Amino acid sequence: MADVFKALADPTRRAILDGLTENEEQTLFEICSRLYATQRLSSSRQAISQHISVLEESGLVETSRRGRYKLHRINTAPLEPIVTRWLRPTTPAPTADTPETPPPTPEENP
Repeated sequence: MADVFKALADPTRRAILDGLTENEEQTLFEICSRLYATQRLSSSRQAISQHISVLEESGLVETSRRGRYKLHRINTAPLEPIVTRWLRPTTPAPTADTPETPPPTPEENP
């Protein structure tokens, strides 16, 4: 969990995640272009690549290859333990054996 907090501590990395949330799969070029267009962040491709490496190490970014292109996408699974621990502490984490059930509606729970 510490590596997730370390990854989220940097504003550039949070901006990269914001961009990946808006557009699911992006190349490094697209990420750099989006950061400049939306944040006026003109970091070098190498600097952005290093930020993406930190995000990959924490599990927040996954990559795949499509031809010559390396595509990056956000993975929110590492955030689930944080949300469960502090925001929904009474909600047990779903397992493969127990299907998720939606909370009761006001009509079901008077």
